[in-house]
Amino acid sequence: MVNVSEHELVPEHTLLDDDGEVEDVLDEYDVKRTDLPKIKRIDPALPDDAEPGDVIRIERDSRTTDTAVVYRLVVE
Repeated sequence: MVNVSEHELVPEHTLLDDDGEVEDVLDEYDVKRTDLPKIKRIDPALPDDAEPGDVIRIERDSRTTDTAVVYRLVVE
């Protein structure tokens, strides 16, 4: 079986472990956790240990900057 998360076109998905790190992101963007865009738990690109309520950092290649960073809230 193919591991989708290791495909070269799938951007890096990182689980934010530390609640302080999550709070820093939320403060930076002045949003609540529930205001973040959502990503379903069944998404094959997510780390295996991601649970609903976790925040994921996604780093994508960008034409205008080297990388674009976005955050998603894991939902069921």
